[in-house]
Amino acid sequence: MAALTRADAAQRLAQLPLPTTADEHWRFTDLRGFDPASFVPNGHGARPTAGASGGAMLELAVSGRAEVSEDALEIVSAPDGVRFEPLPPDHAAELVPDDDRFAMENLAQWRHGLLVHVPKGVTLDEPLYVHVTSGGGPLYWRMVVRAEEGARFTLIEDLSSASPDTVAYTNAVVELFVEPGAKIEYVSLQNLSRETWHFGRHKALLQRDSELDWVIGGFGSKRGKVWIENDLAGPGATSRVTGAYFADGEQHLDYDTFQEHIAPSTESDFAFKGALRERASAVWRGMIRVEEDAQKTNAYQENRNLLLSDQAHADSIPGLEIMANDVRCTHGATLGKVNRDELFYLMARGLSRAEAERLIVRGFFQDVLDRIELEPVREALGAALEARIPQSI
Repeated sequence: MAALTRADAAQRLAQLPLPTTADEHWRFTDLRGFDPASFVPNGHGARPTAGASGGAMLELAVSGRAEVSEDALEIVSAPDGVRFEPLPPDHAAELVPDDDRFAMENLAQWRHGLLVHVPKGVTLDEPLYVHVTSGGGPLYWRMVVRAEEGARFTLIEDLSSASPDTVAYTNAVVELFVEPGAKIEYVSLQNLSRETWHFGRHKALLQRDSELDWVIGGFGSKRGKVWIENDLAGPGATSRVTGAYFADGEQHLDYDTFQEHIAPSTESDFAFKGALRERASAVWRGMIRVEEDAQKTNAYQENRNLLLSDQAHADSIPGLEIMANDVRCTHGATLGKVNRDELFYLMARGLSRAEAERLIVRGFFQDVLDRIELEPVREALGAALEARIPQSI
């Protein structure tokens, strides 16, 4: 894939219309009512300030911290020997496909991006933390992460809105390069306002014996689509993606995932769970692709949805595309409502309906939460999931 410059992206953008439900990958996500041109910089975006928490989901000890908004990027702290700095404005994209209209808009328009570059053999004991705040209007967020050979670190990206009623359009592109023997724990949290259209393209390239442990939490936004892609390009590469999402009201979440096994003896493990209330809807489309030379591949993907109302709706579309003959690839998708027997059992023992549902939701997500290594992240996601159940129903 050829690198894309800002000029390349602008040229491609001019040729790409907004996707419609006639496009297969957008069949369940209708963008009627969305006009990116209507979101213009208003000069009132929230400026980052040192130590600001805003709508951040996490507060924890970190080795480096950056605050990002439409107007500025501030490096609050950075570890010695690590490049944790503004991304050069002429930095070309290497992993992004040129047929993604939203990614091309990001690459043509972004102003404040972050470069995270951890040198060979460096291990960071505390996470790097990036807090991205949407203050209204358009926010084009871009991040490039590179772990050199043998490097090991955790990176947390916390995307939120300045206020619950912020009207905005956010567009993110993140590229992850995991070199031989390196390991990245990448945590991506999204808790934007219910009046924010959100689109994202996140792609990782894994080399020989590298590891990527990817955690995704989706709680906010109005409507949009997020792509999550892993290219396992080196023998022995391992990718694990763990996702949890909760939507209510009129929210619509759309996740499109792709696990491509290019080299032999690679492993990918993908587990996504979501709970939906009121009239919320979610789409998950997952594809495992195994190339001809990727023998000894071990790949798994699952998506499970819990419906907490009769009006909630979810679509799960798993897929396998296998060109090799010595592989182990499986997938699963389920859709179900709260078990009435479980609900009755808990309420018969004195719990209110809301308390019982909260307990059932926690149990539904527990195996996904158990996959998360960082305790503060695990607890924050669990609390966020439970908090979405009203105190009384």
